[in-house]
Amino acid sequence: MPEARWAAVALALFLVALPLHLTGAPAWSWAPLFAAVYVTGGWEPGWAGLRALREKRLDVDLLMVVAALGAAAIGQVLDGALLIVIFATSGALEAIATARTADSVRGLLDLAPTSATRLTDDGPEESVATDRLRVGDMILVRPGERIGADGRVLNGASEVDQATITGEPLPVAKEAGDEVFAGTLNGAGALRVRVERDPSDSVIARIVAMVEEASQTKAPTQLFIEKVEQRYSLGMVAATIALFALPLLFGAALQPTLLRAMTFMIVASPCAVVLATMPPLLSAIANAGRHGVLVKSAVVMERLGQVDAVALDKTGTLTEGTPRVTDIRPLPATGLDEDALLRLAAAAEHPSEHPLARAIVAAARARDLDIPLVEDFGSAPGTGVTATVDGKVVAVGSPTRLLKGRAEHPAAVVAAHLESEGRTAVVVEVEATPVGVLGVADRLRAEAGATVAALTTLTGTSPVLLTGDNPRAAARLAEEVGVTDVRAGLLPQDKVAAVRELESAGRKVLVVGDGVNDAPALAAAHIGIAMGRAGSDLALETADAVVVRDELATIPAVVALSRQARRLVVQNLVIAAVFITGLVIWDLAGTLPLPLGVAGHEGSTVIVGLNGFRLLADGAWRRAGRAQEVRTART
Repeated sequence: MPEARWAAVALALFLVALPLHLTGAPAWSWAPLFAAVYVTGGWEPGWAGLRALREKRLDVDLLMVVAALGAAAIGQVLDGALLIVIFATSGALEAIATARTADSVRGLLDLAPTSATRLTDDGPEESVATDRLRVGDMILVRPGERIGADGRVLNGASEVDQATITGEPLPVAKEAGDEVFAGTLNGAGALRVRVERDPSDSVIARIVAMVEEASQTKAPTQLFIEKVEQRYSLGMVAATIALFALPLLFGAALQPTLLRAMTFMIVASPCAVVLATMPPLLSAIANAGRHGVLVKSAVVMERLGQVDAVALDKTGTLTEGTPRVTDIRPLPATGLDEDALLRLAAAAEHPSEHPLARAIVAAARARDLDIPLVEDFGSAPGTGVTATVDGKVVAVGSPTRLLKGRAEHPAAVVAAHLESEGRTAVVVEVEATPVGVLGVADRLRAEAGATVAALTTLTGTSPVLLTGDNPRAAARLAEEVGVTDVRAGLLPQDKVAAVRELESAGRKVLVVGDGVNDAPALAAAHIGIAMGRAGSDLALETADAVVVRDELATIPAVVALSRQARRLVVQNLVIAAVFITGLVIWDLAGTLPLPLGVAGHEGSTVIVGLNGFRLLADGAWRRAGRAQEVRTART
């Protein structure tokens, strides 16, 4: 992008010129380099500022370019170049983030297949583009294909991976009468589906529309200082002109009047105010980045400290997003122990690629069990698998399929108990006789409970759990981590509605998620944070910040760090205001020498810069974490 290229050139030139200037090299060695910094880094914001001026709006970027040129005019070339580099880099980062988000939104459409197999009334199949499908058409979805349109299953049975839409960690069994969504991945069975929504109105298309709408309608955000800088800058320009013109009208001499006006412009310029704001925020961004949180801009870092409500996704956010065996329950009458039951189940499931099968095999390997080879392996979509293990037929599958008509069987009782606790129950049969039940669930992240408690302390209210998973699994997890407000079975538009409901009550909402289905809520929220390792491309680009290593504990820490940065910004603004006020009064009431005015202005800039850079130290991150731990413990 042009903004990024020009900013990179300006930064490179500045880094070459800086040591030459600081070591006292001849001016001819560094002056042309600094001049090139002004041109390469300043022409983009300067041109944008001139366009804004034509619209009768004073843009802060233009003021910074003017301030930088003014600094150069009185010999402060280094300070002006630093201002140029800061603003050029900030503008480039914002432009890159905006463009990458747009690319990811367009890339989301790749989830939906471009063609589908349509069944005609007279029997033959035909391949058609999905955008030509119409409500009422019947399509055939073969094993391993992505579903081409939102619709309802007419016949067939399979398991469909709906993680992109609902975030559910396990494929969902589908049979006649069940709803399916475009872009979701079909399992081992074939499905005949009647189209119920136009492709332009599918859930996946609505996700794209919601992300684009939220990104476009989200109010433009500014740093705190930029909200008052327009009026301040206009006042400063008007005061400088008045201080120059009025004395001349009353017969004052030109040279001392010009010198006084120039001195006033220097000491009253917003350079120190801007640098009072940026170093704390940029330092906090750098510190957070070292500890695994990528914050995309200074505006985001400032807004993080404003949040007073949190909405959390479940799968892949509070949990690891990978199913694990949590319970091994052999039936007492069978004589099997846990290892024997798990060995039989793992052997039968070993040839399967189903997520449940992988979880069972992984559990057996974790116990160092030998997994025997099997014969006559078979898989039935929505039912389970069968195989011959050690000469006996072993079946592993869902209770509703394997225990039909045996609701009072001990295996059914155990399965019902596990399901009531939010686990997925898997029945194991040997020669058609149930011998035990396995419980499988998505594993909670170790730091989930502490993170929820810390966020509750920070915001004063318990986080809200927003998930597309089933209500029982959501309620069990919420109870474990201490969340009281649980909203389950949500589609992406439902998550957006929940966020807007909170914001309509005056809350500034932080949403944490990882999937495509979370992206609209991430875009609509005051601040969105995505989990980096398991996060979808769309979630990563839509979010304002990314937890790179999926460490939940960093979320309350970065919020606390943001609040530290905001406090330092206020401190710096007070320091800058004291210096500016004192120097302006001196210039107006007496005679402030220009070199002394420059020294006072630059001194205040150095002080606020050094104060802001305190947040670069690792101790600032540790203090943010410790302070939050103390507050949580007291609560």
